[in-house]
Amino acid sequence: MERMRIKQAEELIKKACVKQKKTMIKEPEEGIINVKLFENAIKELIRAEEYIYKSLPYHRLSKKDASGFCQHILKAREKIDKILSDFKVLEMEDLEDKIRELSLNTLIITTKSDVKKALIKRGIEAPQIIVTGAPLSIEDMKKINPKIPEKTLENIKKKIEHTKDNIERKIKKMNIKRVIVLAEPNPTSKLIGERAKKLYNAKIILDKNPKEITYNKLIKILSK
Repeated sequence: MERMRIKQAEELIKKACVKQKKTMIKEPEEGIINVKLFENAIKELIRAEEYIYKSLPYHRLSKKDASGFCQHILKAREKIDKILSDFKVLEMEDLEDKIRELSLNTLIITTKSDVKKALIKRGIEAPQIIVTGAPLSIEDMKKINPKIPEKTLENIKKKIEHTKDNIERKIKKMNIKRVIVLAEPNPTSKLIGERAKKLYNAKIILDKNPKEITYNKLIKILSK
């Protein structure tokens, strides 16, 4: 059964490898297969395949299911394109350079270090990313934990003030024109986003798995 599913996924990969804008198809050259990327592409397509069975008999998807289906396809496509570019089959514009260009004068606030690492990997400069695990006000901290001890609250207050000073310093020093909060959709992230919107007119993007955000989705966010 597993071999059959992998074979089906391989067929889907072939269909996914279509010519794209600003992409040139060339004869393959020698190279090394990135097995990890290949396996991950197949896994994403197998996840996408579930929507085929889920939507029987007409294969019509709701907006929510369409979003899930397309996310898996986009993630697979990104990995497939990288594999093909390793063999010089595809010559694509550098997505990292495009992200770097689009993110100029942008500050991104997130809640986890692994999201910061993912953003840096995709082309965002490290100084343009701030990680904070706490809300941006004492009032919001009390909303999360009304029973928090005063002594603990004092320590958190210092961290909040440091984070806000850091944000304001970067906005002035780096000529920041736009602030984006990119984080998972949990109560803390929502409060950070709402407060950042009030303080810095921030755009709020709550994503289920921001550390796995695709290049294309990040470009779309930065293009708005």
